[in-house]
Amino acid sequence: MNNLDYKDYLKTLNKISSAIVSDLYLEDILKLIVTLTANVMKAKVCNVWLIDEKKKEFNIKATQSMHQEYLNKRTIQLNEGIVGLVAREKKPMLIFDVLKEEKYKEKKLARKEGLVSMASIPMMVKDKVIGVLNVYTNKPYEFTKAEITLLSTIANQAAVAIEKTELIVRTKIIQEELDTRKKIERAKGILMEERNINESEAFSLIRKSSMDKRISMKEIAEAIILSYEIRQIK
Repeated sequence: MNNLDYKDYLKTLNKISSAIVSDLYLEDILKLIVTLTANVMKAKVCNVWLIDEKKKEFNIKATQSMHQEYLNKRTIQLNEGIVGLVAREKKPMLIFDVLKEEKYKEKKLARKEGLVSMASIPMMVKDKVIGVLNVYTNKPYEFTKAEITLLSTIANQAAVAIEKTELIVRTKIIQEELDTRKKIERAKGILMEERNINESEAFSLIRKSSMDKRISMKEIAEAIILSYEIRQIK
């Protein structure tokens, strides 16, 4: 690895790190990661496969190259092909010629896209694999140890970005649920006091209004609270 390459690698890692701590959507982060990786590796194709825990399969989530119509339908079973093998064994796999590799199942696509050598890297957070990063060349190529180290670092940074995004989403959902519950509780209290009804009756009234008006119980609660606060203004 010469000095210029080393600087390029550092710049790539810095850009990926910056993307992870930014407000970019996950889709944009992954697209940036595969583009930067393909550029620094001078690769033909770079793509990211993520595990869907519910469906027990891999879905392709980002690439900088292949035909979009094909990507829209791409899924792989957890025990299928190179991607499944890399995820199970939790270690990189290098293939000098994918057309000669028995475990490689996408030979038709490889011929169509001109794919030859491949590096497949697990994306890990601690000891958990959440996806696989694949890099392809368009001519026979032996990946160096330094390049595998770089790709492993990138793959794990991508995994961190995914975990961070999912945590933010879960946190926002929890906060939303707590906010909704708090507003419904306050609205129930207002109804109980003003209409002299019990808690169960107040809740049923909010729920019925929500169903009748086809809006959320949170919105009904907010309207009750707003109306009450307006009446308190003197």
